[in-house]
Amino acid sequence: MSDARPDPKSESQGIGLRGFAAPPTSCRYSGAEIVALVLTLVWLGLVALFFVLVDSGGEGGTGVLPVMMTLVGIFLPVAMIWVAAITARTAREMRAEAQRLQQTIDTMRMGWQANQAALARPFERRLEEIAASARQTETAVATFTSRRDGQASQPSADRKAALVVPRATPGEDEPSLALGTPAEQLAAPVSVADFIRALNFPDSGEDAEGFRALRRALEERGTAKLIRAAQDVLTLLSQDGIYMDDLKPDRARPEVWRRFANGERGREVAGLGGVRDRSSLTLTAGRMRGDTIFRDAAHHFLRQFDKTFTEFEKNASDAEVAELAETRTARAFRLLGRVTGTFD
Repeated sequence: MSDARPDPKSESQGIGLRGFAAPPTSCRYSGAEIVALVLTLVWLGLVALFFVLVDSGGEGGTGVLPVMMTLVGIFLPVAMIWVAAITARTAREMRAEAQRLQQTIDTMRMGWQANQAALARPFERRLEEIAASARQTETAVATFTSRRDGQASQPSADRKAALVVPRATPGEDEPSLALGTPAEQLAAPVSVADFIRALNFPDSGEDAEGFRALRRALEERGTAKLIRAAQDVLTLLSQDGIYMDDLKPDRARPEVWRRFANGERGREVAGLGGVRDRSSLTLTAGRMRGDTIFRDAAHHFLRQFDKTFTEFEKNASDAEVAELAETRTARAFRLLGRVTGTFD
């Protein structure tokens, strides 16, 4: 076992002075001072040799002035040597002090930045919580302010028909039964819940409820046209890396959607074009200009959505309209409508 004590200097740095550089322990004599000492000794040796040679010559100057000149000639070079040495040492110490100050400033700046980042994270998290709460409140308000159509009670979304299926007129090409009743009128209409779930498409391969609603909606001709048109558009958009889950358009109130279904355009329904993703808008606009197949599919989808939503709006409450507006199909409609100027 070792009985060596820990270095108190290292402990002081570990406690609270880790980021601050301690002043280095400078040696007693620097290189400049050693050089100055050597030059001084060499000079004094040369002076002594000079006087030895002069004395051996037998002549020496007398008087005050010669003595003063001799002393100045001896000690002035020595003074100049040591002035240069002291200046070099002072400059070195000033550079070391400047480096220590710079390290201290850098440490304080990094600490301040770390504190600012630590303070900003709870603030951003709080803003996200407020935004999520606002979205929930808006959905709840839309639920409580549902459309009043004068009826005493409303059937649930699982039982209420999404679209009003018009009666078949003579001359249409749908198959008829022996008694003249169209086959579609015998099947139960697609419910509002299944219609909205089908327009959002299944989330994954394990979304059994989503596939069930999609199959149910495809069995009805009116909804099947819209779903197939939406599927074509979503597939084409995905080729450019545009996915509806990445779009976060501004929320539009159900009243705005109803105005659009009733034929209003311009400023009253401009909120439906609230897609802010510039890259998606730019890519879609370029695809509309350069790709004929994409342009035809987009216009076909816009017509089908407009026609189907006009029928859906007649039966849906405000909460159901708001729920449909969050589907992938509705987001694609808002993106393409913004690019093509449908809401102008």
